[in-house]
Amino acid sequence: MTTEEVLLTADADGVRTLALHRPNAYNSLTVELKERLLAALREAAEAPEVRAIVLTGAGKAFCAGQDLKEHVGLLQSGDPTPLQTVQDHYNPIVRAIVSTPKPVIAAVNGPAAGAGAAFAYAADLRIAAESANFLMAFANVGLGPDSGASWTLQRLVGYGRAAELMLLARTVKADEAKQLGLVGEVVPNEELAERAHTVAAKLAAGPTVTYAKIKEVLNAAADSSLEDALLVEDAAQTVLGATADHREAVEAFVAKRKPVFQGK
Repeated sequence: MTTEEVLLTADADGVRTLALHRPNAYNSLTVELKERLLAALREAAEAPEVRAIVLTGAGKAFCAGQDLKEHVGLLQSGDPTPLQTVQDHYNPIVRAIVSTPKPVIAAVNGPAAGAGAAFAYAADLRIAAESANFLMAFANVGLGPDSGASWTLQRLVGYGRAAELMLLARTVKADEAKQLGLVGEVVPNEELAERAHTVAAKLAAGPTVTYAKIKEVLNAAADSSLEDALLVEDAAQTVLGATADHREAVEAFVAKRKPVFQGK
């Protein structure tokens, strides 16, 4: 494991785990942490040995969102950074999570608020600890949603529920989050890290080229007509049909054995 002050990284079984590491500040997002996280996501996307990514938090929180102490200090000093952070940091981070060809799992180990919750929404899968909760806190500080939450949240729970959670800034505990579709499963706190790694390792051992195309097709279909979605699916299937992983899967099925995927 490598420690970089505000970010922990670990590799095992083809999985890279990125843990926000400001536990005494609920992993709230400073400029330094945002820059480190963005760089780490981009590096993981390019690293051939990384086949799946887990995003989590150190300590009792997943991520409390923007570090307001840093934020207010910069505002009071007249520094333009607070007004640029959405463009410079939050948007690129969410793009990196959504666009990476590798599966991303958010292991939500505690409270996730504001941009922190939005990072979890942007992941492909979400597994929550029993102590986790989600809060769209933007209205409480006089701001609108950012970090892609206006797009990701309503895709998960629908417009009406997304509006409710944003306008009322209501905390959603883990069990309700599962009922709403915010998370796929809820596990005891002490089992979260192992469960997230197990799921990520399973994905890492799978046909990762296929996973990349599944993400691509789903994202394209979210904003397209049926006809356009059919065209994107067809193009993806043409590419995937020529992969070694597809041939391996078919041959393994016929031979009644478990396929061994190479991600190509």
